Amino acid sequence: MGTSKTKAESKTKKSSAPKKTVKSKKIESKKSIPGEEEIREKAREIYFERITRGEHGTPESDWLKAEQLLKSSKK
Repeated sequence: MGTSKTKAESKTKKSSAPKKTVKSKKIESKKSIPGEEEIREKAREIYFERITRGEHGTPESDWLKAEQLLKSSKK
């Protein structure tokens, strides 16, 4: 009859070395992302400054400007 390989020969050997796990690093730290309360306070400041100058605007524009200012100041 023909020659046949045994199962032990056909299986690949597993390494006995321990596997290393790779931990992903956070690109941004929590300090670079302003929190909702921080944005709210800054938007409130922007609102009062805008009203004092007699400029028109919306709460949404104040919020967006506050987000932008806080994000740029934390970089």
